[in-house]
Amino acid sequence: MAQTSTSILSDKDHIADKSGTVISFTKTGTEYKISSSSTSTVSFGTYSQYDLITITGSSSNNSTFTVKSVSSDNDYIIVEEEVANESAGSSITLDNTGFVSAKFKGDGYYSQPDGVHTVSYKVNTTLTGSIKMQGTLATTPTEDDWFDITGTTFTTDQSTTISSANFTGNFVWVRAKATGVTAGTITEILLNK
Repeated sequence: MAQTSTSILSDKDHIADKSGTVISFTKTGTEYKISSSSTSTVSFGTYSQYDLITITGSSSNNSTFTVKSVSSDNDYIIVEEEVANESAGSSITLDNTGFVSAKFKGDGYYSQPDGVHTVSYKVNTTLTGSIKMQGTLATTPTEDDWFDITGTTFTTDQSTTISSANFTGNFVWVRAKATGVTAGTITEILLNK
């Protein structure tokens, strides 16, 4: 199969912290919801699918969650990870600490024998944080099926704006994951396979 280049992500900015006493957590079966009773105080409209949100100030939900979806009126988000039921009242802070990209087909998806991939990260000089690639061998992966791919981590130093890495593996799916992001923009992530 010929090499193909895929844009995994373009123009992803860090989102400022949100905080207030209007945030609650609800677990209904396998649906995990973080809600705001006042969108004028805390609105989830700036978040999008795959954003990583770190919660602090909660009595039961101080953890990092992956946004699955945002309601059309921006008053709640559904997350991948399980939450504990908790009423509003505590001063809760939501910190956008990174993201995961959508999944993209790796060489294992096509049963290709070489498993060679190349990733290129392009960021602006104000980005702080790390970006790495993750892979899975599962055909229908859950969050627990993903693992970090060795040798693909780019930790920004605010002077280097382009970095690349080669990695080999017959991954069925691959994705990018940014963590520890406190400022800046990821301009683009490209994947060749």
